[in-house]
Amino acid sequence: MHSLIDLDPMPLAADRLLAAVEAIYDTAASPSLWPSALGKIAGCFDDAGAILQWRRDDGAFGAIASESLAPALTDYGTRWAQHDFKAERCISAGLYVSGEPFTDRHIGPIDDAYLNHPFSREFLARHGLGWFGSIGVSPDPRIIVALSVQRAFARPQFSDAELDLIATLGRHAEKSLRLSIRLLDTELANLGLGDALARIGIGVFALDSSARVLFANPVGESLLGEVFDLVNDRLRVRMVASRAPFEAAMTQTLRAEARDLLAEPRPILVESSATGRRFVIYLLPITAGALSDGHFLTRTRAIVLAIEQKSAEPPDPAIVRDILGLTLGEARIASLVGSGVPPKQAAGRLGIAEDTARNVLKRVFQKLGISRQSELAALLGRLVLRGP
Repeated sequence: MHSLIDLDPMPLAADRLLAAVEAIYDTAASPSLWPSALGKIAGCFDDAGAILQWRRDDGAFGAIASESLAPALTDYGTRWAQHDFKAERCISAGLYVSGEPFTDRHIGPIDDAYLNHPFSREFLARHGLGWFGSIGVSPDPRIIVALSVQRAFARPQFSDAELDLIATLGRHAEKSLRLSIRLLDTELANLGLGDALARIGIGVFALDSSARVLFANPVGESLLGEVFDLVNDRLRVRMVASRAPFEAAMTQTLRAEARDLLAEPRPILVESSATGRRFVIYLLPITAGALSDGHFLTRTRAIVLAIEQKSAEPPDPAIVRDILGLTLGEARIASLVGSGVPPKQAAGRLGIAEDTARNVLKRVFQKLGISRQSELAALLGRLVLRGP
């Protein structure tokens, strides 16, 4: 097996972490694999299970659980969803959009009232659950998505080192969700994967182990000749300045070595010289055997996503985070406020208190060495994240 890897933030067998990350990326094209991936995530901690929950800004709610938690998830949906005081506290504190991992002690205090709440005593304990370690992983500001690992009360609470590991797993989950979260709704609508990909408003390319294009959805095909070229059936970025980073990322993705797979996910920024349109490119590794024999993407080993960054919309918070060195929560605020959205309105969009948004904005200004909203807007513009 693999030796321990320096990037591992806690003493953990590298094969477990690697298996979990591989499983996370395999969900990109097949969201039905999330229960298996969540089981591998929980296995990194020897815990009871893991859950992926999401809530849209229109109030729609959904959840997927590892197979071990299927009975608990059913019970939760039928009887306990309206009594989940932990989730309510997390939402009111803005923890799901903070970009930082959190656990029970962040929403406590852990006193008798907390431990003896009906939700704790009659739901969690009855299913062998108790503590949680969680992080917000939504790639879309209109959706709250949380990845949570569930632990029995009999075990210790999550340590800071374990929360660091949850954060590492969360970064990979966020990247994979850029595709799989779009497919969840289309799967629920009983669409086939090909039809679903055709309806997605981002460019999608499926590549084999030699970087040859096996599939491109209609948006992807429309980008050929503007953003990408096909050279001997292989995908290449047209813009010379972005070509080397893309080729390096492609090589790392396809060779699928442990160190490459576990590295911090980084997007690639591309601007079309012909039209001036700007795109963020993500590469997702897909392991051999992840897709069934009947799947039309069986030979896929990498998926390329090309997401247009429209000048009239706030920049992608993940890009702001990666380039400016902010947390995801700080980047969400920076993206909105730097696009001209007042702090009060930004707080409303993110579902957090106005005071919380203003405090986060102060941290952003301090980190970036600026003092005005106009300076933030100019900084985002210089980074080619939005139009002039």
